[in-house]
Amino acid sequence: MMKMIEKYLNKTEFDSYADFIENYKINIPENFNFGFDIVDGWAKTEPDKKALVWCDDHGGEETFTFADISRLSNQTANMLTAAGIKKGDMVLLILRQRYEYWFTAAALHKIGAVLIPGSIQFTEKDVAYRVGAAGIKLIIAYDDPGGVAEQVEKGLKGFPGVKKYILGKREGWEDFEQYKKQPETFDRPADIKASDLMLVYFTSGTTGMPKMAAHDHTYPLGHITTAKYWQQVKENTLHFSNSDSSWAKFGWGKIYGQWIAGAAVMAYDFDRFVPEKMLKVIEKYRLTTFCVPPTMYRFLIKEDLSKYDLSSIKHAGTAGEPLNPEVYKQFYAATGLKLHEGFGQSESSVLLFNSQWIEPNPGSTGKPAPLYEIDLVDEEGGSVPVGEEGEIVIKNLDKHFPVGLFKGYFENGKLNTSCFDGGIYHTGDVAWRDISGYYWFVGRNDDMIKCSGYRIGPFEVESALQEHPAVLESAITGAPDEVRGQVVKATVVLASGYTPSDALVKELQDHVKRVTAPYKYPRIIEFVDELPKTLSNKIKRAEIRQKSERE
Repeated sequence: MMKMIEKYLNKTEFDSYADFIENYKINIPENFNFGFDIVDGWAKTEPDKKALVWCDDHGGEETFTFADISRLSNQTANMLTAAGIKKGDMVLLILRQRYEYWFTAAALHKIGAVLIPGSIQFTEKDVAYRVGAAGIKLIIAYDDPGGVAEQVEKGLKGFPGVKKYILGKREGWEDFEQYKKQPETFDRPADIKASDLMLVYFTSGTTGMPKMAAHDHTYPLGHITTAKYWQQVKENTLHFSNSDSSWAKFGWGKIYGQWIAGAAVMAYDFDRFVPEKMLKVIEKYRLTTFCVPPTMYRFLIKEDLSKYDLSSIKHAGTAGEPLNPEVYKQFYAATGLKLHEGFGQSESSVLLFNSQWIEPNPGSTGKPAPLYEIDLVDEEGGSVPVGEEGEIVIKNLDKHFPVGLFKGYFENGKLNTSCFDGGIYHTGDVAWRDISGYYWFVGRNDDMIKCSGYRIGPFEVESALQEHPAVLESAITGAPDEVRGQVVKATVVLASGYTPSDALVKELQDHVKRVTAPYKYPRIIEFVDELPKTLSNKIKRAEIRQKSERE
């Protein structure tokens, strides 16, 4: 029997990186739909195949097969269509990592409605902006203790026609669990095409309101590369990526490519990241492949990893922000696992990664993924030589538009014209390339610090600080300076046993001067108890930078 993934790839096994780049091809059916072709496809051929294993911090535990997800998504699709939701309607999901997210997403894909993931940290303003910008027709929310349902109600004051479903009971909301009373079959609509809009991520920069990155129904196929060839998931194994459902990393690591490859996904719906609890989850559920942000690895290596049985993990990856080489070295020493870093955006699938055919180079985000023609360019658009920094771009989109890349920013023609200028997509991220073809991430264009004529990327300074035993983690940002324009500021969380002092400030400054170019040392060091982070544990550098600008 042909495996699911073989339906979409001309070839699944490759002899080398060169073979991979040259011969990797994706076949796209005209009416591809993840809900019907993947979820229902597995349910028909292998109904008992495990799809989702879920747990939380309160003893909750559930396991779902593909037959379960198929049935539950059909019931949910019937409930939503009865409520008037149809192809093209925008639906906002604020479900954290509740297991209902998975079958609700599949239901929306089957209907042809457009899924918009949302965060339980949304404020009234966040809700109102998204509803107005996207024309959202319905919101499904988890009534968490933080009160996102109340924020939704406030944000909808100017939008009386928006329908609301909730997990739980709340006046003025429909009970989401009405789906349980619906029929368990759902007919495939004839009018949904692969080129139709499927998913919109609201993605924030450092200025302006969030943009809407729009993906069509081919987007899940782009993540075959992400799951099978970067995260190296295997059929009938259990994969864990950490991400709240509001982030694009969720689509990268917790549903699309993994299910196409026939792997089950592990969902740990924790209230707050606690390293010991995550290690116990790895040990209990015998995870096979594992991918979390560098921030989490920084905390994990501070634990006594020898106390936990991590032998089930065969592959470990990381993404979301650059990986400090010191973290790589310490995790490898403790586990024998080499961390395979990857890079991409809400607008794409994985763009650069350390594959099975190349040796991971600590600190490097790897080499280009197939289908993407990637280059580094200067401000004039010319390719930069080896060793020089340039913006990461994807070229020749007018000749070949790769599967997995977004179709543009929803209803923002002016922005699309600039970011797709001349058949080139400008990522806004800066890197350099070495003689062996490895890419080394420097930072967002917006994160670059311009001090006395120097351009300083935050990652190198953070990596230098990470080598000092006093530093648990840090964030490097620019702070205003009347003479230099900007200076380097380090916001530092100290490791256990260290306390802030002027002497420690000088020690850290001298350490950075020894490890990297002296002009990059942090002239300002602020000690804090914790760094501001997203639900996916990415450091909010923009928030730190804005605080410095106000002071």
